[in-house]
Amino acid sequence: MTRAPSTLVIDVGGTHVKLLATGKRTPIKIDSGPSMTPREMVKAIHDVARDWRYDRVSIGYPGPVRNGQPFAEPWNLGRGWVRFDFERALGVPVRIVNDAAMQALGSYAGKKMLFLGLGTGLGSAMIREGVLIPLELAHLPYRHGKSYEEYLGNAGMNRLGKHDWRKHLAHVVELFIAALEVDYVVLGGGNSRLLHKLPPHTRLGSNANAFKGGFRLWELSGARSSR
Repeated sequence: MTRAPSTLVIDVGGTHVKLLATGKRTPIKIDSGPSMTPREMVKAIHDVARDWRYDRVSIGYPGPVRNGQPFAEPWNLGRGWVRFDFERALGVPVRIVNDAAMQALGSYAGKKMLFLGLGTGLGSAMIREGVLIPLELAHLPYRHGKSYEEYLGNAGMNRLGKHDWRKHLAHVVELFIAALEVDYVVLGGGNSRLLHKLPPHTRLGSNANAFKGGFRLWELSGARSSR
């Protein structure tokens, strides 16, 4: 009997790198930070998950990804990510997507969905009829010379206060639903917990959906990237 392939999902963040593999229930956290390079991350993964068996790897990367590779260095980690050979370092096939795109894929429940990650910055991705479309909405201009991220990220929330931040979020959600013609919006990221009342046509995501999305990268044929 042929064994089904096992997947290791790596969710890369500025504070922690989180790992979960097929058949495991509890993620492992590795401290990251502004000095972590991809080589150091791979070494740490080999150390903490040496007994895990996996045939392939999904990586959620905190930055833009093109053609399955990081396109720019992450602002909150060390250098060297753009040209790093993850498949050679990990020894198995690797698929890389933006971290918001991976969480979006895990949050998807059909039709046309927009995912917004509310955290330090503003992550975004869309899925239309099973096709994953990574987006970079964060730095588009919004108001008074400031971007969407400058209003909806941590800095914007601290400047505006939570009440006005929630009002701007509701307005931006309305704009994006109309402009992108989506059926619903999933609001994820750490600051989504601050939403006492959700805007219309939205629902809350979960950080656990990043792992679900990482498994889906390989397991769902419909979850193909548009890039």
